[in-house]
Amino acid sequence: MNGVSEAEARQDTLPASDPSMGEARPILRIEAVSKEFAKRSLADRVAKRSGVRTLALDDVSLSIGAKDALALVGESGSGKTTLARSLVRLIDPDAGRIEFHDQDILESSRGEMASIRRRIQLVYQDPYSSLNAAIRIGDAIIEPALVHGLVDKRTAPARLGELLSQVGLNEALADRYPRALSGGQRQRVAIARALAAEPEILVADEAVSALDVSVQAQVIRLLARLREELGLTLIFVSHQLATVAQLCERVAIMYRGQLVELGPTAEVFATPRHGYTAALIEAHPGGRRLRERTGTAGTTPSPAPSLQDPGCLFRHRCAYATDICASETPPPVWVTPEHTARCHILPHDGALATGAGTSERDVSTLPPRALK
Repeated sequence: MNGVSEAEARQDTLPASDPSMGEARPILRIEAVSKEFAKRSLADRVAKRSGVRTLALDDVSLSIGAKDALALVGESGSGKTTLARSLVRLIDPDAGRIEFHDQDILESSRGEMASIRRRIQLVYQDPYSSLNAAIRIGDAIIEPALVHGLVDKRTAPARLGELLSQVGLNEALADRYPRALSGGQRQRVAIARALAAEPEILVADEAVSALDVSVQAQVIRLLARLREELGLTLIFVSHQLATVAQLCERVAIMYRGQLVELGPTAEVFATPRHGYTAALIEAHPGGRRLRERTGTAGTTPSPAPSLQDPGCLFRHRCAYATDICASETPPPVWVTPEHTARCHILPHDGALATGAGTSERDVSTLPPRALK
């Protein structure tokens, strides 16, 4: 192909914009964001060595529109929490841009970041650790509004009552301490505290995973209602696909720091175009049929990604991995106007391991390759 690799040729066919958003105008744009961390053993620390550097985020790009509901999905170590915390610079990426209303967050001053952090609020997995055990619930909730000058001492009580009502808590709880509340009540307090800052974007980082199933359902319904009533943009970090399907219209699948699949939730879950997405769905009802259709082997762990690894990080678990998967990092390929996958094989009709001429619907008839 005149010296141009297959991966480069595919990349050239991609549109410059992000059609996965449809017609929505992005308020948050993430462009080529990368982050490395050093893992230092005790021996490294004693010898004052830097340790082994690994990729937490690898060239991640996506856009999020106003009133969008996007899920970041992946197992532990996929980079989803690192990405979420990078949005408010709790973690500073090593490269890339994060633009909020066209303002580069990574180049913003301390004063500008104070305003941005008010408008992008995080809700964490453990509500107890995110609340000060020595501060009453009411004081904890209203504090962001006071700090940012949204209320004063005269208007604070009325605003506190509104916030408690919005999250379904009795005003009598305002005088209690976090230890006196249940896990579900504490998470509602954490959500109310985030809403006190009047944000545009709410980032829920595993906000329901520590709760009982029945309480999870209540909090999910609460988030859906608040998003509708307040016009919030929701970024929902999770590893629970059933919850994501209930709450989010779009899903971004992350694996070892890479964004490997992105698109409408229903479409991605119905027709996954990356082996890792298929492996995640395999844990749910219907997973066996999905495995047979895609040839995915979802139980063999992958080694930690190396900074020098040129191939597909998932190839050690994918039954259809070929030579190109070991030699070239797959670029993102648009398989529908709103659905992209970072894979050499599954997004392409006639590009499966058995050679040209085999259509996507024939995948289930192919014998899986032996795992490497």
